[in-house]
Parts: sequence; structure tokens; C-alpha cells
Amino acid sequence: MNRVLPDVSLRVPTHEDAVAWHRVFADPEVMEFHGGRPAELSVYEELTARQRRHDAELGFCLWTVLDASGEVLGFTGAQPWERDWGPRGEIEIGWRLGRAHWGRGYVTAAARLTLERLRAAGVPGVVAMVDARNERSIAVTRRLGMHLAETYTTPVSRREGHCYRLHLTEGRHAA
Repeated sequence: MNRVLPDVSLRVPTHEDAVAWHRVFADPEVMEFHGGRPAELSVYEELTARQRRHDAELGFCLWTVLDASGEVLGFTGAQPWERDWGPRGEIEIGWRLGRAHWGRGYVTAAARLTLERLRAAGVPGVVAMVDARNERSIAVTRRLGMHLAETYTTPVSRREGHCYRLHLTEGRHAA
């Protein structure tokens, strides 16, 4: 069944978006697979600043997701995988929305916009690192056409993590 996805827009995160992200992510359910508890505002101030640098240097970042009315819903986008384990050197697509916005197609719509922008920027492929228990994000990877490529045990939480992969260049298929 193909449902009509909502209208969303993406923008490079502003300094004010750090406050909005802090507010919409201040929910233990939202943070369940991201450390389990809300982060301090300073975390989002650093994150939005880093995303502005990524956009300036790479042409992509974790963008702020806005609904048709301009309300900040969360983020989606891509950034280099910077950890010393997992898909080192690859571009990771990711998303996080406030709990009030789950189940409405916003992530899928925003992630599809992200893939269009990454293709236009010449990114050959993306990975998505997802906690193996995160059924909602796994469903998004499927809707995007991603395929499970590898499984990891994450070093800190010791949880199973899945690496989904999608090739973006013509003539290549996901592994």
C-alpha cells in the first residue's frame, strides 16, 4: 500500500534549532536508542554547529525537518560516520523526530528528500546504523530500499546494531 507522504522541507540547522531539537527530543521514548535519556542543550548546540560545518564543507548534513506549517519536527540527513568501529569512512543517513510526529510518514518523506540531495551531491551510497530492536527505523530503511549488509555489536552498549546499505549511483545495487 502506497500512502501519500506529508509535505516536509529541510533546512540547514540554525542556532535556534538547537533549542527546538532539545525540546522535541526531551522524551525518554525518543531517546530510547540514543542513550536512553534526554541530552543537555549544549549537546544540540554543538550538533547544530557541526551540521552547519558539514553543509558548508560537504554540501549535506543533518537537516532540520519542518512540516508544512514550519514547525520543527526533528532532523534527517547524512553525515560521515566518525566512530572508530562500524562503516568507517562511509556516509550515514539518519533521522530523529519528536514523539508527537511519529507514524505520520514524516521520516520517510524527509529521508527521501535527503537521498535526492545526496544523489545531487554525488554521494555514491549511504549506510544507516540502526539498533536491532528499533523496529520503526528498520521499517524506514525498508521503505527507502535499503538492505541489511552487516551486523555489529556496539562497543559501549554491547547491543546488536544493524548496518543497512543503499547505493545511490546508477547501475549499482545494494549489497
